[in-house]
Amino acid sequence: MSEQLQEQVLDRATALARVGGDLELLKEIAALFLDEYPRALDDIHKAVATGDAYVLERAAHGLKGSVANFGASTAVDAAFQLEQLGRAHKLDPVPPALAQLERALACLHAELSAIE
Repeated sequence: MSEQLQEQVLDRATALARVGGDLELLKEIAALFLDEYPRALDDIHKAVATGDAYVLERAAHGLKGSVANFGASTAVDAAFQLEQLGRAHKLDPVPPALAQLERALACLHAELSAIE
């Protein structure tokens, strides 16, 4: 993975700055996120399956805030796109946006799991 792509996945400097430079706290927050984000992703999938634009908007908004803590701009952008689609009640363009979010989260998962 190129260094530029890694910066898009996880901005370690931003993530550390958000926790006052405390690496142990960053590890704890990363572990919590890794445990919790699958539920948010599941909520997004359920919202799409049921056509619930409001739940899509809210779940994507919450996930966007969580990934922003890690300076994960690619994941933030993807979640924001889903949030906007939910707000506009436009569910047809959701599948490619959701696929983009899932790819970004998979990369972020790998990066957060490797924090030492």
